[in-house]
Amino acid sequence: MSNFEARAQEFQKDFTRLHDEISKVIVGNREVVDQTLITLFSGGHCLLEGVPGLGKTLLISTLSQALDLKFSRIQFTPDLMPSDIVGTHIINEDQSGRRVFVFERGPVFANVVLADEINRATPKTQSALLEAMQERHVTVAGTPHPLDPPFFVLATQNPLEMEGTYPLPEAQVDRFFFKILVTYPSREELTVILNRTTRRETPQVQKVMAKEKVREWITLARDVVIAEHVQDYAVRLTLGTQPGSPYATAMVKQYVKYGSSPRGAQALILGAKIRALLDGRFNVSFADVDRNVLPALRHRVILNYEADADAIVSDAVLNDLRDKTPRQIQPGKVKV
Repeated sequence: MSNFEARAQEFQKDFTRLHDEISKVIVGNREVVDQTLITLFSGGHCLLEGVPGLGKTLLISTLSQALDLKFSRIQFTPDLMPSDIVGTHIINEDQSGRRVFVFERGPVFANVVLADEINRATPKTQSALLEAMQERHVTVAGTPHPLDPPFFVLATQNPLEMEGTYPLPEAQVDRFFFKILVTYPSREELTVILNRTTRRETPQVQKVMAKEKVREWITLARDVVIAEHVQDYAVRLTLGTQPGSPYATAMVKQYVKYGSSPRGAQALILGAKIRALLDGRFNVSFADVDRNVLPALRHRVILNYEADADAIVSDAVLNDLRDKTPRQIQPGKVKV
């Protein structure tokens, strides 16, 4: 057994242990948990969307309990200011009694940041996370302040139709690796939830992974091999979300205003590499890419007014694109 194979098997065990710890508290939603952990080990940020009360915040706080990482929670409200997130300079006295400016770090200086109900704050405050999410540092008064790696923003948001919400800027939405939809529990799942939350026993979550391990697994995922024709499939899927592309379907041309950025292709491939590892393989398959199409691209596709009028959602457009995009084409050929 090679060193890579041994490390891959260890990653599978760690992933399963982490998933099992989360499942002590979170009932059902296995794919939601999987996608959240895939985001974590891809080194990205994730956005969880769903109506209030479905356990989005609970999922993230439970994940933080199972990881030996510094955790902070920011409750986004309409009166939240950017300085409440990144920090600000305050006047303090040094040992000689002189007054000096000292930078007081905000809650963004953590390894795992829960941005709770992120779309209830104004766009100005939402944008305060942009630099941190992309550059892994924040700049205050012209001075950059690096963030301690690993750094993850796990944000929750309510559907835009709900009262008191603001749409996230497209530039910030694009920084999220995955957008994950949290749905209502089934009858059986709701019964288990009630059994766990209305009785005396409370599940206890144990820490199962240290900071160094998280860094190691992020690096390991990037070492997984992807064949050129599989990567080209991910490229054509991403380009196919753009209405002016030769790879776009009729549905994309009719309903899409703007397609995905290159970050969409990065999310497709990195997520597929982790799915391959979890399946015991060391190379990416077409199926691995397919399973990431919705979470990786749904928030990067901007629909037009005709889509709103016809009640078309981005998932429907992406499912159609995935079904109609050939997995392999001859070099130099495009799909008409």
